[in-house]
Amino acid sequence: MSILGKIFTWWDGATIGTSLWSARNGEHVGTDAQGNRYFRSKKVKQGQRERRWVMYDGANDASRVPPEWHGWLHGSFDDLPESNLPPAKIWEVDYTPNATGTDSRYLPSGALERGGKRAPARGDYEAWTPDA
Repeated sequence: MSILGKIFTWWDGATIGTSLWSARNGEHVGTDAQGNRYFRSKKVKQGQRERRWVMYDGANDASRVPPEWHGWLHGSFDDLPESNLPPAKIWEVDYTPNATGTDSRYLPSGALERGGKRAPARGDYEAWTPDA
């Protein structure tokens, strides 16, 4: 991305201002498997909570934050997630990004993008009529 893109666009990664602010005021505490970097504030004022944030590697999409880091970001626990992770289960699958708005989104059989034709009714449906 060009230098102008980094200055003015926030939706595709962190801007230069965010990167500089994070380097000056934040402490890098970890990185997840997708390359997202997690920070916490270096200084915490008396009576205030510790500030925590994420800098995405790529598009700013909150669905890209894994559950363990989501819990840490929202203060569910204080220890870093890497020290609290249970072993992976055999049935767990890798992350797939949110496909809404892309060509790989789900389209039901009657969607206009698929021709607008749906399967005919099978005759097993009986409409409700109120007892008069």
